[in-house]
Amino acid sequence: MLKKLVIGAIASCLLATAAHAERELTFGMQDNEASNVYQGAIALQEKLKEVSGGKMSVKLFPSAQLGDFKAMVAQVQAGELDMVMTGYPDMSYIIPELKLIGAPYVVSDYDHLLKIIDGPFGQKMAAAFEKQNVKVLDVWYYGTRHTTSNRAINSLEDMKGLRLRTPNVPFLIAYAKNTGASPAPVAFQEVYLALQTNQVDAEENPLPTIEAMKFYEVQSHIALTGHFVASSAIQVSLDTWNSLSDEEKGWLSKAIMAGREKSNGLTFKAEAELLDQFKSRGLTITSPDTAPFRKAMKPYYDELEAEFGKGSIANVIGE
Repeated sequence: MLKKLVIGAIASCLLATAAHAERELTFGMQDNEASNVYQGAIALQEKLKEVSGGKMSVKLFPSAQLGDFKAMVAQVQAGELDMVMTGYPDMSYIIPELKLIGAPYVVSDYDHLLKIIDGPFGQKMAAAFEKQNVKVLDVWYYGTRHTTSNRAINSLEDMKGLRLRTPNVPFLIAYAKNTGASPAPVAFQEVYLALQTNQVDAEENPLPTIEAMKFYEVQSHIALTGHFVASSAIQVSLDTWNSLSDEEKGWLSKAIMAGREKSNGLTFKAEAELLDQFKSRGLTITSPDTAPFRKAMKPYYDELEAEFGKGSIANVIGE
């Protein structure tokens, strides 16, 4: 009898060890396999296998295979999906104060964004994320958003009447409205067709995304409006995070940093090179004066300060 108990205990330990060795995380994102953030996710995947000695792995689900970002966030909140990538301020639909950091022209560049996230505002937002059963592990640079169209945008006046596709997030809808365009929220995977069929006239995205999604095939102009510093927040279900040992958390953190290095490197390199490539493909690049664009956003800033308190934008950016 004792022998059977010992054998049973050993078998249970072996099964537990095997289960631990086969810990596979699931990771969903909207971006496709041609994107820089997906290449970053591949680097994360490879690094996690390396640092864990094969004890942990991650399965990637690109191209919105699991639904749009809101659907994937809901899956993470429910513990059905381990990880998701979304824009950091895109989460304003469940954490409204993130609209402050998403407001056009509030964040000047990626370093500024990281400084804000590491500061008092970011710490407050980290607590808000955790109340939603989500933990933000890192924020990668996605690129600075510019505006593409089928007519030249040389000034703010040229935005008037444009049917501008934006994501269904309030601050980018506000960018369209306040600059005189008509916002047209269209699902990310449907933007190419919407441009091709003239459902919309224009869209706004970082240069690497314009390349990866081939929007340059169905647009003739790029205006360097630089209205928003886009990000990719790497988020994990709090249930998943709390189930990991300290060692496993360390492995995942190292893997995420490797992913950041790969993705950010590709994005900064692409932004330095893509304008010449787009010009060679026949696109016209314009550089409108952005001061009037910034000034046009003041009514939206006033709306935000009415909602979150006078001086709230200045508090976010550390003024």
